[in-house]
Amino acid sequence: MRLAGKKVIALVDEEFEDLELWYPVYRVREEGAEVHLAGLTKNKTYVGKYGVPATAEYSWDELNAADYDGILVPGGWAPDKIRRYSAVLKLVQDFHAAKKPIGQICHAGWVLISAKILEGVTVTSTPGIRDDMENAGAIWKDEPVVTDGHIISARRPPDLPPYGKAFCDALAGE
Repeated sequence: MRLAGKKVIALVDEEFEDLELWYPVYRVREEGAEVHLAGLTKNKTYVGKYGVPATAEYSWDELNAADYDGILVPGGWAPDKIRRYSAVLKLVQDFHAAKKPIGQICHAGWVLISAKILEGVTVTSTPGIRDDMENAGAIWKDEPVVTDGHIISARRPPDLPPYGKAFCDALAGE
């Protein structure tokens, strides 16, 4: 298992896109990594857009990027909530400063925008936030998956297979 010993944070809040959270979480776990779900409130169960629950094992305030190897930010409507919390923005900024893998899909780009880490970065997202991404200084591409250094981005659920592989490859250092 090429990701044995690796630890990843997956962010959750109400109305995350169910597939965009769970598919990457299971994909990373299949490769041997440990994944911790983190939300505003520890032990709270958050519900995805389509009713799939996810219970936060940690609160954002408890986490330190130095203790983890990567972070996953799901899409849905959760990113618009998640990006309002300084603890999340600091986590994302710390992962960015350490050049550790940051996975974002669909509307998750909003979190990276608010963390102010997209200047000059080539990314993709749902086309609905293309203007937001470009206004934050990103170079936007309409491709299933875009990897620019340690930032791995995807557009929407049909792109999950190549996104999951790209994130795992980055986590493995490949």
